[in-house]
Amino acid sequence: MAEKQKISLVLADVDGTLLTEDKVITRRAQQAVDALRDAKIRFAITSGRPPRGMVMLFDPLHIDTPVAGFNGGVFVERDLSILEENTVPKDVALAAIRLMREQELDVWVYRGNDWLVTDLHAPHVDREAWTVKFAPKVVPAFENDLEHVMKVVGISDDHQKVERCETAAQAAFGSQTTAARSQPYYLDITNKKANKGAVVEYLARHMNVAVEEIATIGDQPNDILMFQRSGFSIAMGNASDKVKARASAVTDSCNDEGFAKAMERYILDKAS
Repeated sequence: MAEKQKISLVLADVDGTLLTEDKVITRRAQQAVDALRDAKIRFAITSGRPPRGMVMLFDPLHIDTPVAGFNGGVFVERDLSILEENTVPKDVALAAIRLMREQELDVWVYRGNDWLVTDLHAPHVDREAWTVKFAPKVVPAFENDLEHVMKVVGISDDHQKVERCETAAQAAFGSQTTAARSQPYYLDITNKKANKGAVVEYLARHMNVAVEEIATIGDQPNDILMFQRSGFSIAMGNASDKVKARASAVTDSCNDEGFAKAMERYILDKAS
């Protein structure tokens, strides 16, 4: 980073970035956020998670900035009051569900504050419930629950299927949605305005910060858009080569204090 580059806000992805693989926020990561605050640098988080799934981070990180859930599908205050929301049109949500099923992916739907599944025992449901700290609602089908959809998720442990479905979704709905993998096994389909690049722009407007003074840090393909919009970007060591190539700098992995080291090395200018 250029020596005189000013950073006024750090925007961090959550899973695989701020948290370890075991979904833990380390003491060193908390101390790094505290040090940002001491340096008069504000801190914000964004994730494909619903806002309810990030509440457990609010106190440890003293969050006082808008929180971007569903990759920018909804912006909330700390008390979860809604600032802005961008939903998926009903017909597009239905078409996305059908495409995912054709591609042999399991499907989840996030609608309002509800997480909907058709199979409680499908892959990753238990882990997701443990991660976000609330249980899904089981429905026989999604077709009657497509009002106020924030996100449609396709899930498979066959990562090539997820990648192929991402390509197909981008071709089919590219003018209407953002389709991007938030994990190798998750494909998120959200409103066209709901992407992490738009999160950078929203925070810049809402907080009166120049985008050139925003630093971003993440690990997945859906983080590339926020890298492109921000003044400085950092890829995690656990990111793919494609993601790393789009960042200004690369730090260590999420399991090796990569977030804290990035703040110390590149933002706070400390030796690790």
